[in-house]
Amino acid sequence: MEKRGECVAFGKTIRRFREAARISQEDLAALAKIHRTYIGGIERGERNPTLLMIHRLAKALRIKPAQLFE
Repeated sequence: MEKRGECVAFGKTIRRFREAARISQEDLAALAKIHRTYIGGIERGERNPTLLMIHRLAKALRIKPAQLFE
């Protein structure tokens, strides 16, 4: 799968917030109610998450969705 720059940048942001929260990919997946392998795909820039997924991730990370785009 081709990695797009925007997806890679978004994935790095997710990883940064996840690591700052000191939670594993598995824990973030559980909090966001998504499959654990999906988190890895997002962080590697292989996945292009939907708006619903972005909101779930932000809620799980206890941040506003807009912070994921700053």
